[in-house]
Amino acid sequence: MANALISVVSGWKNRFTPFLSWISELKDGKTLKADALAGLTVALVLVPQSMAYAQLAGLPPYVGLYASFLPVIIAAVFGSSRQMATGPVAIVSLLTAAALEPLAIANPEGYMAYAAILAFMVGIFQLSLGLLRLGVLVDFLSHPVVVGFTNAAAIIIASSQASKIFGIAPRKGEHHYETVWHIVQDLPQTHFTTLVMGILSILLLVLIKKFAPRLPNVLITVVICTLAAYFLGYEARGGEVVGIVPSGLPAFKIPEVEFSQIVNLMVSALVIGMLGFVEAISVAKAISSETRQRLSANQELVGQGLSNLVSSVFQGYAVSGSFSRSAVNFSADAKTGFSSIVTGVLVAITLLFLTPLLYHLPQATLAAVIMVAVFNLIKIKPIVHAWKVHRHDGFVAVAVFFTTVFFAPHLEKGIIVGVLLSLGLFLYRTMSPYFVEVCRHEDGTLRDAKLFGLKTSDNVSIFRYDGDLYFANAGYLEGKVLNSMAEKPNLKVMVLDFESVDLVDSTGEETLGRICERLETAGIELFIARAKKPMLDAFKRSGLLEKIGEDRFFRERTLAIRRAKELMGDEIDVEPILKPIHI
Repeated sequence: MANALISVVSGWKNRFTPFLSWISELKDGKTLKADALAGLTVALVLVPQSMAYAQLAGLPPYVGLYASFLPVIIAAVFGSSRQMATGPVAIVSLLTAAALEPLAIANPEGYMAYAAILAFMVGIFQLSLGLLRLGVLVDFLSHPVVVGFTNAAAIIIASSQASKIFGIAPRKGEHHYETVWHIVQDLPQTHFTTLVMGILSILLLVLIKKFAPRLPNVLITVVICTLAAYFLGYEARGGEVVGIVPSGLPAFKIPEVEFSQIVNLMVSALVIGMLGFVEAISVAKAISSETRQRLSANQELVGQGLSNLVSSVFQGYAVSGSFSRSAVNFSADAKTGFSSIVTGVLVAITLLFLTPLLYHLPQATLAAVIMVAVFNLIKIKPIVHAWKVHRHDGFVAVAVFFTTVFFAPHLEKGIIVGVLLSLGLFLYRTMSPYFVEVCRHEDGTLRDAKLFGLKTSDNVSIFRYDGDLYFANAGYLEGKVLNSMAEKPNLKVMVLDFESVDLVDSTGEETLGRICERLETAGIELFIARAKKPMLDAFKRSGLLEKIGEDRFFRERTLAIRRAKELMGDEIDVEPILKPIHI
């Protein structure tokens, strides 16, 4: 008992002290310098990106800076990935906007509070999964679901910024495609100065990335466009700028919202928590495959959960691991989580001293930053690949894509449809496992008699069943056995090969018992070969093992056939099974 208690306490201690694995490495001056430079590099990208993503979430730009201060540090200290950069990301920002849009109409003043409470709920969800070691639950978001949703979200995000590029006042529709159509209708009202700034921003972002990939294209674009806006009187010409950004660090503040609204946000919090973690763990896995560092999904959940909780009470919003900034951090040769601590400190310095420099930053530039960033999220090849592997996967990806686009801004519907489709199609596939009669092949193995043109015995059959035996397919097995009895009226011995059965539930056990009774009534001897220990244990507990007879279970199929031959002699023909005979 004492040892168990010590083990539990030790496990929980490790959950909250993962930084001890790398903090001693900072004694090395080279590591410290590498982390400091990597942290600076990421901060140069994070500051403008976080402001843009905050606007995507429907929040003031400075809220993005708040979410890029302490949450970044907390995720690095309590996560298991040393190079993953946490903070505002495009998809989580879009999901936040979609979740809060109905509340913004009813209570625009409380929008920031609802964003904070949503981050708090996401944090509680992720932290609970991590502490309870339930990170496996995120696997319900299959790869086709994530791919389909990500492509749809990228298109929605990019198109949502079009009004800022053209300088058009957005007219919201019930669905996102209606909003886009309104933008198309309002194109004659385009503000030329804003359009020029937007195009300039996009060109700078793309060209710098192409011809000088090692330079921080986002920072350079923001600096150039901000200076251009200041010296050319962009705001006086009707262009929208960021405006006054409050200076100072965010204060501790518990968001105050109505409990009834919290209930309305629960589904969105679960979706954001799952998708945000899928993005974060994907980043962490990609990096750990290069660095060969230990990675714990449950520890990452703890780190991401705590970072969201901290973001909530310090006036931020939901955050996650970022693909682009993690890549920057890794390529900048970050060694430990200290690089993210440096990034957070530099964001704090920006909040304290540099916010006046952001006043003339054009809104069109921030929109361009978002559009260019999410362009890389549009990937058709994974959908085509999923279709090639299995058409069901391709269908799920396409269905999630169109559902998400059609029902936007109700983005959770695309995820729900994807999860239900994935589970439904999985059940459909496992409802009809591979069930074939096998005979001896020339290579000495037992193979599919029909596929290889092998002659079968009229009174002896070995059937290979490839799948689990549970409620969804137990009836299928029973039907196959009954059909086999009808096809072979002289059948006297049946061997069921259960090597591929890993799971048996009560329905499967009951069905097998019924099959045994029917075969006995028909005068057919039943033998079971290669059943695994979990299956045998289940049969022992239920009494089916005793009912069938322990002497009817064999480690090998041929042993079962030889035993049948001993019992029945010349009554049965086992030659096609023991020796290869072609039709």
